[in-house]
Amino acid sequence: MRNVRVVAHRGDPYRARENTLRSIASAVGRGADAVEIDVRLTKDGVPVLLHDDTLKRLWGHDRPLSSLTYAEVRGLSLDEVPSLDEALAAAKDHPLMIDLPGGNEASVRAIVGAVRDSGAADRVYYCAGGVAMLHVRAADPSAEIALTWTSLAPPRPVLLDVVKPRWLNYRFGLVTRALADRVHRDGLLLSAWTVDTRRTMRRMIAAGADSVTTNRVDALVAELGRRQR
Repeated sequence: MRNVRVVAHRGDPYRARENTLRSIASAVGRGADAVEIDVRLTKDGVPVLLHDDTLKRLWGHDRPLSSLTYAEVRGLSLDEVPSLDEALAAAKDHPLMIDLPGGNEASVRAIVGAVRDSGAADRVYYCAGGVAMLHVRAADPSAEIALTWTSLAPPRPVLLDVVKPRWLNYRFGLVTRALADRVHRDGLLLSAWTVDTRRTMRRMIAAGADSVTTNRVDALVAELGRRQR
């Protein structure tokens, strides 16, 4: 079986709440090669794991993250919203794919700085759209980048020249063999998200995806003929 990177989407959310330390540990234990997490800043500038801009969906509090201190977030989430530092420590030597929802220049600079200060830059890579990835590249000229792209039209060469991504990160519905061939001809790797049915997993593998992001790590590991750790 061809080598395909298994990326756990927000950890293992079918077994533990997304973007928590328990979810990261479960994903690693089930065979993920990397774990995708979402990182935002609290009011006092602490990078924490949260996809949404409020605590409503996961924690029942309709409070914007940007209005809350780190201590307040921990209290409202029963201490389950981890800091980025805690997530980096929990993942140990496993790569983390950091998504930057709503990332602006200041927040990206803070998040990239926190990764650098933790000594984890060699096992972290970043994904988001072009604007956020331009900020990542400015903050860390050596960062590994997965440029999220939502169109079949290829990214403009000038964007690729500045961002210098290693990966193009596509929604799975756009991925075909022809797209994978084009990405590979351009010297890049292809990442697909978010793939949860076995039928689609098989299609992504056959199409030539180099990485597949999923909420069902165990199913993708099984499709690839691997054993869980």
